[in-house]
Amino acid sequence: MTSLEAAEPDADGDAGIGSDSGVSRQHGAFSWRFVTPLYMSSALNPINSSLIATALVPIAHAMSVSVGATAVLVSALYLASSIAQPTGGRLAEQLGPRRVFLSGIVLVLLGGIVGGVGQHMGTLTVARVLIGIGTSAGYPAAMVIIRRRAIGVGMSEPPGKVLGGLSIAGTVTVAVGPPIGGVLVAAFGWRSAFLINIPITAIALLLTMAWVPKDEPLERRPLREIARRIDVSGILLFGGMMSALLVFLLSLPEPDWISLVITVTLCVILVLWELRAATPFIDIRLLTSNLALTRTYLRGALTLLAFYTVLYGVTQWLEAAHGLSPQEAGLVLLPMGILAAIVSRPISARNLVRGPLIIGAATLVLASAAVSLFTSETPVAAIIGVTLLFAITLGATTVSNQTALYVQAPADQIGTAAGLFRTFSYIGSIASSTITGIVFRQDVTDTGLHLVGDILAGVSIVVLTMTMLDRTLKAPKTPAPQDDAERQDAGPDRRH
Repeated sequence: MTSLEAAEPDADGDAGIGSDSGVSRQHGAFSWRFVTPLYMSSALNPINSSLIATALVPIAHAMSVSVGATAVLVSALYLASSIAQPTGGRLAEQLGPRRVFLSGIVLVLLGGIVGGVGQHMGTLTVARVLIGIGTSAGYPAAMVIIRRRAIGVGMSEPPGKVLGGLSIAGTVTVAVGPPIGGVLVAAFGWRSAFLINIPITAIALLLTMAWVPKDEPLERRPLREIARRIDVSGILLFGGMMSALLVFLLSLPEPDWISLVITVTLCVILVLWELRAATPFIDIRLLTSNLALTRTYLRGALTLLAFYTVLYGVTQWLEAAHGLSPQEAGLVLLPMGILAAIVSRPISARNLVRGPLIIGAATLVLASAAVSLFTSETPVAAIIGVTLLFAITLGATTVSNQTALYVQAPADQIGTAAGLFRTFSYIGSIASSTITGIVFRQDVTDTGLHLVGDILAGVSIVVLTMTMLDRTLKAPKTPAPQDDAERQDAGPDRRH
């Protein structure tokens, strides 16, 4: 039985996990100084993933390449992030989350510099890879830091407000990337999409060094022992599998069958290896025995597939059918990100899971059906209204899925589990770009958008059915309090 299965539901029949004493400990242990750098770094990945959208056309002109050729800047970050997210979590568990967190910030800083001065597409691609790897360390390392902090102060329930803030920073902020990018590119040129990382990471670096407690000293171990504990072979197999999978997805609608064969082959080898590994990178036995966690991964991936399809598909349609500029299209979607952040706050404060997930899936069904009714004559105000339905889905499901992940994943594997959750999210986002690429391959039309809406409706019905049938979400329970020994493992607050 998972830790989500056995507590009494609260008055509204949902998943409240928490107590007054837990709230007071949360306020004391997670000050604004402690969480600010965690939120800043966690926001870098989603913002960078969508920020580049408005810079692709100017980059193509500056580099004398086709707009299609700049797609490598998008896929490079996707690929780097999908591999680096669980890897960063694993390194955080084994080497210390603060060390990994700071290393990631430094890589993003370097990526911003390289991209800001780059003169060729190859240089810009390297910059995006550095940014992808660096930003990927933020979320899983932050989850490890938060989990250890909670154990260290004896919290027996998830720190809901902190997780909610992390969810807003780590997922909801993706909606503000296009409008921010539009303003930056219009005012300062396409290089600002890279250079903006420099001041942000410099501030995050200083705040982390000042306000996040240092990790415990590392034990001296032979290099072979470190490699075994990290499971380098598992990481390499996973990286190869994900690379081949993304090549296949990005090749659609003209499938690269060789990459699919490589994906399946490496997947089989990875499973066999991880079943034999003493400290597996991907705990296959955990995924097959803890089906609640596996369903959380799938639920999150499908939900974000729908969200990203709207984010990118509707944006393209607004520009083609309504004649909006990229900046105007981004501003149309801005209220979606704002409302999603507002919706997520009360849900995270009460640690709700089942109710928000059902509501989010239901609004996803309604919003998807509404997309199928859009035409080029539809008023922009009505389009904004439908995007606000998607905002309810985003705000309700991201924080609830994250809370579910927090209590479903073993404490000593929370970093890898959080990173893998993000990897599933990236698979969903890449699948969404594949869908829009196929549907709008010839032209961006109302008919194509209606097909997108039909696909979204099918996905949303699957999400709603999965959620309603998942009995492990019916009544979350408070995890058992940690004993003194476990609290000591969290380590004291030692700062610079």
